[in-house]
This record gives sequence, C-alpha cells and structure tokens, in this order.
Amino acid sequence: MNFSHYVAKKIAFTEDKSFTKIIIRIAMATIAVSLAVMIMASAVTQGFKKEITEKIFGFWGHIHITDSNITRFFEVVPIDGDIAEFDEIRNIKQVHYDGETSFMGTPFGKKTIEMASYGGVAGVYPYIIKPGLVTTKKNIHGLLLKGLDKNYKWAAMEKFLVDGRFISYDSDSSLQEIVLSQNIANKLVLKTGDKIILSFVKNNVQWKRRFTVTGIYNTGLEEYDKRLALIDINVLREVEEWSDHEVQGMEVVLDDIRDLDIMADYIYYENVPSNLYVESIRSKFPSIFEWLNLQNINERVITNLMILVGLINMATVLLILVLERTRMIGILKALGAGQWQIRKIFLFHAGYILLFGLLAGNVIGLGLAFLQKKFGFIKLDENNYYLDTAPVFIDGWHIAWLNVGTFFLTLLFLVIPTMVVARISPLKTIRFE
Repeated sequence: MNFSHYVAKKIAFTEDKSFTKIIIRIAMATIAVSLAVMIMASAVTQGFKKEITEKIFGFWGHIHITDSNITRFFEVVPIDGDIAEFDEIRNIKQVHYDGETSFMGTPFGKKTIEMASYGGVAGVYPYIIKPGLVTTKKNIHGLLLKGLDKNYKWAAMEKFLVDGRFISYDSDSSLQEIVLSQNIANKLVLKTGDKIILSFVKNNVQWKRRFTVTGIYNTGLEEYDKRLALIDINVLREVEEWSDHEVQGMEVVLDDIRDLDIMADYIYYENVPSNLYVESIRSKFPSIFEWLNLQNINERVITNLMILVGLINMATVLLILVLERTRMIGILKALGAGQWQIRKIFLFHAGYILLFGLLAGNVIGLGLAFLQKKFGFIKLDENNYYLDTAPVFIDGWHIAWLNVGTFFLTLLFLVIPTMVVARISPLKTIRFE
C-alpha cells in the first residue's frame, strides 16, 4: 500500500479528538447538502425541459411545412397535401451530414466529421388552423380551430385528455364534434355533451354550425390552451371550399427531438419545392424555449454556488487538519518523508471525507427526487410554470458527472492549502511538543 494512503487511512479512521470529529462531520454534511441541491436542481431543470418540450411537440409536432407566402400563424393559404415530396419525407429513416467535433454538446476545434441523425421521420400529418367564434347561451369566446384528420397521432394525445374522447372519424358525426381545452371549457362553463355554435367568416359571409363537445383536454400551456380547439379537418375544408387534398400545412413528427434542427434544414433544402416553407416549432414558438434556456442558466448558477461552498468548506477543514497534525508532520519530515508525500496524506484524508459526503448527498438528493416524482409534494402555479407540480427527470450520466466533477475539482483545489505543509519546521514542532 502507498505510504501516504496508508497513513491517511490510519488517521482518518482512528481519529479520537472530539473537535476534529465535529469538524469532519460538518464538512461531510456540507458536501452532502451541496451535492443534494445540485442533484435536485439538475433533476428539476431536466424535468422542466423534458415535460414542457414533450407537451409542445406532442401537441404541435416538430416541424411545420406551409406555403412560403404565409405571414401569420393562422393565415389560411392552401397547399397540395398529396405531392410526392411528402411521401419522400415520410420515408426518411436517417440523415447523414457533416458536423463539428464536440464534447458534451460543446463544439471544439475546426475539424468536421460525418455524422448521422438519431432517427428519422415518424409521421407527416395534414392540418388547417383558422380563427373562429364559439357561442353558447351565455358566453362568446374567440378561438383558433385546428382541423386534423383520422390518421393524426391521436394515441400520443391521450395523455392530454381530461374528459370524454377525441373526434370519432367512423361516422358523419365527426363533422359536428369538437374538443375544447379545459381553460376554454371553464370560461364558457361547458362540459362534454354540451352544444355550442361555431362561427366563421369567409369572404365577408358568416358561416355557422352547431357542434357537440366530445372531449376536454389540458396541456398546461396556458398560452395555447386558452384559445385552441380541435375539430375534423373536413369542416375547415368545407368552410374554405377546398378539395380533399388541400391543407394549410403538414406537421412533421420526428423519432428523436435531438434531430430537430438537422431535419428541418434537410427537409427544407432536400425535399420540399421552392413554394413551401419549413419551420421548426422551436423557431415558431421561441418564447417558451427561451424560458427553458433560462432554466439552464439557473441550474449552472446553483451548481457553481454549491461547488464554491464545498471548496471553501473543504479548504477550511483541510487547514484545521494540517494544524492539528503539525507534530506528526514534523516527525515525518525528520524521518525523511518528502513534502509531496506528506501533502498527499491530507489529500487522501480529504478524499475520504469527500467520498462519504458525496455518498450521503446522492442518497439525499436522489431520495428527494424520487419522492417528488412519486408524490409531487412541490406544487407550482400552472399559469406561470406550465405545470402544476415540479417535474423530475434523473439523468444518470449527468448525476455521474456531477459526482466525478465535484470530487476531482475539489481535490485539485485542495492542493493549494496543503502548501502550508512546506512552512512547518520539523525542529520547531518537535521541540514545541
């Protein structure tokens, strides 16, 4: 066994001074709390990103293809939904491209390498979005109607359904069915089974039809829940006097969200004709994604603060350990031990403290994360945070990097306070004792 390691192990596990024990326990507790806070900050931030992006992409898809002349989100300009290019997009399995070398998502160097997408296209679905007016016996409310067909990814939408069902395309009744958000239903005091009147304006002529509320959904994204309802796409085709193959846009759903930017560029440059425009949902609704990026900044600030607390704490503890062992240091120097050998004794000792602190921090942090995931005891204002409870997503690799990074960064920093060993004179310490 290494000499420094052997001595460190002896003094670490046979410490009999009560003051030193208290200091070491405080150090372990500080490291444990710091890591637990970092784990919770990471888990909640990752949870926010995962839950909210899943809601957005689950409801809106990943990429929209529309007429290139559209200037507003709900401007109704038809495109041909049956062109061969859309079949080509449906058949995309993987895309190869030249990418930058990177580490953990951060590009470095100037070298480019051939890379491949994580997946391909899962589906392409037509849609039409048009403003309308809903009228009940007591209320009037403006909204956006999103028309979808029977092949839409309704199974993926089930998690948003609060009451009732989605549109049934097995009969003609689908042309009189509507799915409202819980936000709209509450404002208009509606429930499943209630009747409403929808009004549209086309060429200065008002178009009205009676609909039955068959379902109520809730995504928690108030910005969209307060104005969006779902109906059969053929209703809006009838209003616009379009043919069966005309749509406002095509919604592309990907196998993997990480391919969003690559696929959007690939489809735009390689697949669609020049009269069509391709836009990712990240570009279409930037405000939410900018808000999510702010959460990353918050996580980094918390992590840096906790690491700083740990560094200061461990440096203080190490200095106390060195000062309490001055006689031992003097004797070891007198016996011929080198400066670095003695400094490594205290680094190994600090390493033991760190390991026990990190172990406790993992138990506390992961324990709290699992409890939050199971019971959701941290509640949020859904109007401000898009969710009613703080979401948790535990990324094993990220947690591992937090542990490894904290351990080695702290040990590297502790090399500095061990330099005080060089100032200790063996003659003075032995004579003093």
